[in-house]
Amino acid sequence: MLGISHPGEHFGNTFHLLSINTAMNCTTAIALSGGIDSLVSAYLLKEQGRKVIGVHFITGYESDSAHLIENIGHALGISVELIDCSAEFQSEVVDYFIRTYLNGQTPNPCLVCNPSVKFGTVLSAAREQGASCLATGHYARIIKDTSGRFHLHRGTDLKKDQSYFLAFLSQDQLAQACFPIGNMTKDQVRKLAGEKKLYPAIKEESQDVCFIKGTTYGEFLTLHGAEPKPGSVVDVRGNVLGKHNGLHLFTVGQRRGINCPASEPYYVVRIDSAKNRLVVGFKKDMLSSECRVTGINWICKEPEFPVHNVLTRLRYRHSGALSTVYPAGRHTVVVRFEAPQTAITPGQGAVFYREDEVLGGGIITGGNHK
Repeated sequence: MLGISHPGEHFGNTFHLLSINTAMNCTTAIALSGGIDSLVSAYLLKEQGRKVIGVHFITGYESDSAHLIENIGHALGISVELIDCSAEFQSEVVDYFIRTYLNGQTPNPCLVCNPSVKFGTVLSAAREQGASCLATGHYARIIKDTSGRFHLHRGTDLKKDQSYFLAFLSQDQLAQACFPIGNMTKDQVRKLAGEKKLYPAIKEESQDVCFIKGTTYGEFLTLHGAEPKPGSVVDVRGNVLGKHNGLHLFTVGQRRGINCPASEPYYVVRIDSAKNRLVVGFKKDMLSSECRVTGINWICKEPEFPVHNVLTRLRYRHSGALSTVYPAGRHTVVVRFEAPQTAITPGQGAVFYREDEVLGGGIITGGNHK
């Protein structure tokens, strides 16, 4: 099978690769989004001789694609159940996004959606349909060790790796998760889809927040209750430079829209919600030597502190920075970097890696600017 490792391959006898999880005779639910990744995942599961059922969850923000998903089910020879998750998606993901933005932070809704909706509501619905696990088209891998613990690893295709978005999954959720294309590259997925004439219902891949389409973040927030509150733009020393039209229009590291002339470009360094001030500075002012992270989820077990030689990713497109993690209270840590990092953004996820394994992650609450 293209790109799929067998038990023991790459890891000797210590681990069993569970990119495709659980026994062959179980019923596996595949979350069908309409894209090529979930389509190929469903095909691979069918090729293994599994009993496969499709599930498509409705968020309330998508176009009417349900009939297209059902057509994919017919083409694959599987039934497809439509699951209305609109209430949960609104309360757990959209409302969280709005609330966090209005508190002066920049959330990553996928980090919340995966544990609460996909491997929460959707997994529960799939189990009610008789499935023992839920498969998705994520580029990530699950490995079970000899003690029965589940480990989350990067996908083989590092350019498409989505392990960052799965860092808040629990042991119980990983035990019921299945990532059929975790050991494949995107090119291999496309090639297999072409060879088997697997045509996705959705041609374009989602590159941003799925529930914001055809509008800006600022416009979306205004439509959902954000009242523009003009305030001061100040530099890192507190000097007033100008006015802003609402803090919800900005995020840390942003350059556009500040509209304050200077010898070099200004960037957003901090959002001061308490005083309704936008704090800006030059590129050097965005550097931080450490950050505080709360709401930590350790995937296997809490490590012994301090944790040295950890690669910390500060956002999805961040390659990671070598760091040491220190305890700072219950489910809270301080991360100190070997080299200062730029634009550490409160509200984003900090995900900790050792080599290609995800140790855990949490939410950034602030950086220490130098």
